[in-house]
Amino acid sequence: MLASPGPTRTERDSLGEMEIPDFVLWGIHTARALENFPISRRAISNYPDLIRALAFVKQAAARANRDLGVLSAEKAHVIDQVCARIAEGEWHDQFVVGVVQGGAGTSTNMNANEVIANAGLSMMGYNLGEYHALHPIDDVNRSQSTNDVYPTAIKLAMVFGLRRLLTEHALLIESFAAKSREFENVLKVGRTQLQDAVPMTLGQEFHGFATTLQEDSDRLGEVIPWLNEINLGATAIGTGITADPRYAEAVRRHLEEVTGIPQETAPDLIEATADAGIFMTVSGTLKRAAVKLSKICNDLRLLSSGPQAGFGEISLPARQAGSSIMPGKVNPVIPEVVNQVAFAVIGADATVTAAAEGGQLQLNAFEPVIAHSILQSLVWMTNACRTLRVNCIDGITANEARLAMQVESSVGVVTALTPYIGYGAAATLAHEALTSNASISQLVVDAGLMTPEQVAKVLRPERLSGLVPMTSVITLPTAEDMA
Repeated sequence: MLASPGPTRTERDSLGEMEIPDFVLWGIHTARALENFPISRRAISNYPDLIRALAFVKQAAARANRDLGVLSAEKAHVIDQVCARIAEGEWHDQFVVGVVQGGAGTSTNMNANEVIANAGLSMMGYNLGEYHALHPIDDVNRSQSTNDVYPTAIKLAMVFGLRRLLTEHALLIESFAAKSREFENVLKVGRTQLQDAVPMTLGQEFHGFATTLQEDSDRLGEVIPWLNEINLGATAIGTGITADPRYAEAVRRHLEEVTGIPQETAPDLIEATADAGIFMTVSGTLKRAAVKLSKICNDLRLLSSGPQAGFGEISLPARQAGSSIMPGKVNPVIPEVVNQVAFAVIGADATVTAAAEGGQLQLNAFEPVIAHSILQSLVWMTNACRTLRVNCIDGITANEARLAMQVESSVGVVTALTPYIGYGAAATLAHEALTSNASISQLVVDAGLMTPEQVAKVLRPERLSGLVPMTSVITLPTAEDMA
């Protein structure tokens, strides 16, 4: 039994009676869930998008039931008003059940029903719990089941979360693009397999980061329309039992109206109620975006490593002291935290996959952990994009002197000369440069393979990086020229 610090009211369900604190809007079904599911200690109120989505679904249902004549205009109006206020942020603290729960989301649905009913009773001048005037199930839940309300609400919540993520993702992309413009003429050594390769510009590297993030924004945006297919009107298993045959279209129309988001009723409500494939798609797309963002953060940590004994090509903004024992040490803490967000998203995707597979027959009972996993991933990814942009990318600087020195001493530039001196000669000179620390340019000239002017033309920075293609043919010197 839940302990109450003050006055209580008695509520009843099919299992018996319970004393409910008289100052809360939730009721007996929520109280039982609080006793039964002390798992995550993370209430559904931690996901405001889910609360808003539930409110919109209940609001649309009340309007549809009013239109069909199965709910009085007075009750529908009260439910409508309460739901609008919940959608604006009121009473979210009353959504107290743990997000991870048994029952396929029934406790979440009942928590919403009870809060809406009691808030409505208060507006109507009744005491909390006087359900004869406005009932959580008979009125607020009319024509509904958890099995169509809950999946619709979590899909809608995911749309809200994806939109917010896409906004932050776009800002992060522009931040990388701005750095690519800032660094467009800064030459550096490219690397493959952590070994020196051929020259490029730092701007090209950052432009590549922006491009790969844009690809993920495109994929995330493509998922949203799939989430707008709903199964409201399916009720328990998709047969529509207890709902007017006209209800599915009426509630779809009203949900589209209150959210401003296009909604489409699934063509097969039995399939739509049982299947969790869309959640795997959302989670998998999020995982892809997280993995690629994490790879970029790995690159940033490598490029900024040192500052003396590492790559030291770029400097990340110093955000906090990096050690309790080593004075002056500064660590790449922002990329590191984004890496950890990616690890969590990868793990969440594994959870979603297992939960989707675990569904049985006409319902997947594990949608609560699916909802928790994806909604958490959306929030964490959004926050990760913001902190990476504000606290890291915008403040990155290029260590141009070090980059220039690395290019000048790199044997990778010999690749640009192979069309003129041949692969074999280029390989021989590369080996000689590595053992003697001599410059490639000088070795080519000393070997009589090219003139200083020809080498200089081929090894111009804009040609090395591919910004300007080699359009003219260089004529190699003859023996007479070198005499």
